[in-house]
Amino acid sequence: MRINVIKLKTSRMIIGGNFMDNSTIRKELIRLTWPLFIQTILFMVLGMVDTLMLSRYSDNAVAAVSVSNQVLNFVQILFAVISVGTSILCAQYKGAQDEKNVGIVASVSLLFNAVMGIIFSVVLVVCSRSIFKLMNVPQEIMEYAVQYLVIVGAGSVFQALLNTTGAIVTSTGHTKVAMNISVTVNVINIVGNYILIFGAFGFPAMGVRGAAISTTLSKAIMSVFAIILLVVKINKNISIKALVPFPFEILKKILKIGIPSAGENLAYNISQLVITSIISTMGSLMLTARAYIGNITMFTIAFSSAIGQGTSILVGNKIGAKQKDDAYKACMYSLKVGIVTSLIVSSICAVFSGYLVGIFTTNKEILSVAAIVLACDIILEIGRVFNVIIIDSLKAAGDVKFPVFWGVISMWGISVVLSYVLGLKMNLALLGVWIACAADEWFRGILMLVRWKKGKWRKMKLI
Repeated sequence: MRINVIKLKTSRMIIGGNFMDNSTIRKELIRLTWPLFIQTILFMVLGMVDTLMLSRYSDNAVAAVSVSNQVLNFVQILFAVISVGTSILCAQYKGAQDEKNVGIVASVSLLFNAVMGIIFSVVLVVCSRSIFKLMNVPQEIMEYAVQYLVIVGAGSVFQALLNTTGAIVTSTGHTKVAMNISVTVNVINIVGNYILIFGAFGFPAMGVRGAAISTTLSKAIMSVFAIILLVVKINKNISIKALVPFPFEILKKILKIGIPSAGENLAYNISQLVITSIISTMGSLMLTARAYIGNITMFTIAFSSAIGQGTSILVGNKIGAKQKDDAYKACMYSLKVGIVTSLIVSSICAVFSGYLVGIFTTNKEILSVAAIVLACDIILEIGRVFNVIIIDSLKAAGDVKFPVFWGVISMWGISVVLSYVLGLKMNLALLGVWIACAADEWFRGILMLVRWKKGKWRKMKLI
């Protein structure tokens, strides 16, 4: 298979000079964000294809892999402790044109996450059955779940390395390379799934075990390739020598940024589980409606996420280059772009909700619920844009604790509580949940905008 990421052009990240011209911001934002958007969309679409393949094999197989992925997603949050901190530090050092420290940060993060990955590989292989017993996984899917988690869990070290290399590559401005790596992993996985799940080209049909082997092999191949690419093409300062003597101060900085961010992700995931349990008491129809609506809204979220990540890189570079006025302007310009984009995409989804949700179901009640909820989602998504872009910018500037603290408060105090009150007590069902989530997004969004405009992040220093 030909992998295009071998041909790597030198990053055109604008380190010096000012971003006072909006056209310059626009060009850099487009250059950084379009690969991130495509990466996100393809990841989502390929994930659907993955699930579709397993569904052709067995419904229990789909359920088993879904349960296993809940465990694996939790482990990924722990890997994010390092990758988030790495991303922000690399962006700032890149802006300061300090390639040596970019290499040191990358070397430390690769070593740390590799060790973490090995530890979790052992834990998941040894404890998989015990973990599922604690989760009260039904016996009919237990064996499938254990098969999948043991094999994919054994390759946790490869996922840890992919997370880290992705953070380094993206934060140094090579978003197209990051896209190619991510897409290649997923394409190899899909092809491998087809061959090993169903037994194509003379291979035995292995079902769930085949899906697990395919997933692990694709990550193993690309993690090795990504590390070689990093060392040879992107930053030749990445080496074992950079770890002698061990740079504990760099590790401390990575953890200082990463631990609060990972805590926020964990709080969000747990709050979503609670909200899901609230929706489940409304009946299976509402759960199904939420799933279908989620498939539609992911396109709006993908735009917001890509713009947020691109802005984070721009802001981090400008902070590193001591150009804080330009960092401020880049964030505010991106916010305007994000609001307009989100408004257009979410409005299209609402107007054509019948056609879009109709792809998945013909149930009139679900279609009716979806039409109302997707109309409400327009308001929610605009609030989300504020959060995604400004929070990413605050973190890139080193202001990590404020958005994390208020994020946890708002997720639980507004989103979870109001979902229960509006959804169940006031009988607004799924619409009530969406209103609650919109209130959470807008509360945090306004709070973060005020924080950004006050400029306390200007006094913070990471490097």
